Amino acid sequence: MGKITGFLEYTRELPPKADPKERIQHFKEFVARFTEEKLNQQAARCMNCGIPFCHSAYGCPLGNVIPEFNDAVYRKNWVEAYEILSSTNNFPEFTGRICPAPCESACVLGINQPPVTIEEIEKHIIEIAYEKGLVKPRVPRLRTGKKVAIVGSGPAGLAAAAQLNYAGHLVTVFERDDAPGGLLRYGIPDFKLEKWVVDRRIRIMQEEGVVFICNAHVGVNVPVGELLADYDAIVLAGGSTVPRDLPVPGRELKGIHFAMEFLKQQNKRVSRKPIREEEILATGKHVVIIGGGDTGSDCLGTSLRQKAASVTQFELLPQPPAERTPFMPWPTYPMILKTSSSHEEGGERRWAISTKAFLGDAQGHVRALQVVDLQWSLNEEQRPAGFQEVPGSTREIPADLVLLAMGFVHPEHRILDELGIAKDERGNVKASEKDYRTSVEKIFAAGDMRRGQSLVVWAISEGRECARKVDEYLMGSSLLERKDHSLLELCA
Repeated sequence: MGKITGFLEYTRELPPKADPKERIQHFKEFVARFTEEKLNQQAARCMNCGIPFCHSAYGCPLGNVIPEFNDAVYRKNWVEAYEILSSTNNFPEFTGRICPAPCESACVLGINQPPVTIEEIEKHIIEIAYEKGLVKPRVPRLRTGKKVAIVGSGPAGLAAAAQLNYAGHLVTVFERDDAPGGLLRYGIPDFKLEKWVVDRRIRIMQEEGVVFICNAHVGVNVPVGELLADYDAIVLAGGSTVPRDLPVPGRELKGIHFAMEFLKQQNKRVSRKPIREEEILATGKHVVIIGGGDTGSDCLGTSLRQKAASVTQFELLPQPPAERTPFMPWPTYPMILKTSSSHEEGGERRWAISTKAFLGDAQGHVRALQVVDLQWSLNEEQRPAGFQEVPGSTREIPADLVLLAMGFVHPEHRILDELGIAKDERGNVKASEKDYRTSVEKIFAAGDMRRGQSLVVWAISEGRECARKVDEYLMGSSLLERKDHSLLELCA
C-alpha cells in the first residue's frame, strides 16, 4: 500500500482552519486544502493492515474501499482514486465535509497511533476530480420505461434517485421545500457545507435525467393517490423530521424554538431567500441551547456568527471521557468527548444539567431557565444508567433565546397514515433492511424515515440499498450492486 513505511514516518495532520475570531465573521467554509506534499504524506500513512476494518460494519456503512483509494492518492492516480470512491459513494463531497467518520474510529492504525485522515482524503479526491473534469454526467444508455417517485431529496432520497436513474428508470424527486437537498440545504449550516456544493451535484443529476419537483409537499398539495396511480414504485425518504420537545412549565413562552427553525432561517438568509415566518435571531441575546449533539453544535456556531451576547449549551448526560475506555474497545465507535469547530469558536458547555421550567417576563417572553444539576450512576459498562437531582443545585440561568436541539423522534405521520403504512414501535416506517418494502404494495422506505435519526453516511447507504431492492422489484433482478465498478458500463 503506497509507502510501506509511511505510517512510521508521518503522523496525522489536518488541513489548517481559519482563526476562530476570523471565521465567525462569515458563514463560508473555513477549512483549507492540503498541499500536494501533505496530501501525499497522509495517504502514505494507510498501512497494509491485512483486514481493513475501516470499510467493515464497524467503519463505513457504504463499504468505501478506503485502502485502495488511499493507495491511488499516494500514486497521484486521480482517475483511479475517483472511480474507486464513486463506485460506493454517490456524494463524497457531502460525506467528506459532514460525516463524523466512523471509518477513522475503526482504522487499524488507530490502535496505537492517530488514525488515517480518511475523511479529508475523501474530500480531496472528489474536489480534485471536479477540478480535473473527471466528474461528468452518467446518462443511462437504455431506459426501462418504469417510473419511480422519490419523496424527499435529502441524502437518502438523492442516493436512491441516482442509483435508480443509472439502472434506466424514469425518476422524479418530490421536495416540499423550494430547492432540493433536504437537511443538506436547510439543516446543515453553510460554514460546514456551502450550498453551491449541493447545487453542483443536483445539476449533474438533472443532466443525468433525474427530475426534481420542488414546493411539492406530498400529502398536502400533491395527492398521494396521484403517485400511486402514476408511478410503478414509490420510495419514501422524507427523513426523521419531528423534533423531540421539552414539555416543562413555561414551554409556551415566546423565544423558545426548535433548532431546525433557527438553522433553516439562517440558511435562507445566506441564500438570500425570503423568510416568511417571524425571524429568529441570536443577535445581542443570551442564548441557551438544550442538546449536546451535532445540531446543538450547529446552533452554537450560528449564534456566535449572529453576534449573540452569550451562548451556553446544555447536555443532560454527564461529560464523556476524553479517550477510549476498556468498555469502548477498538474498532467500535467510541462515545468520547468531541469538540467541534463551533466549540473551538466560543460559548460554554455544561454537562449533567436538567431544565425544570422556563421562566417568563410580563410580556410572555422567556427570561430564564430554572435548572438543576444531576448526579448520574453508571452501569457495569460505565455507561449512564440513572440520575438523581443534586440537592440545593436548583438555580436560574438567564436566557433571551432558547433553542431545543434534542434530536428527532420519528417522521411526520400524515402521509403514512393516509397511505395506511405500518409503523414500528418508535413511530418510524416499518420496513425491513432485507427488502426495504413497506406494508403497502410498491412503496419502499429508506433513510432516517425507516431507521430513525442517523448519520449522512447511513442515509446514503440506505438510499443505495433501497434502490437495488426497487430495481429487483421492477425488473426481477438488479444490476445495482453495492460495490460494483461495472455500473459505469450502464451509462454513457
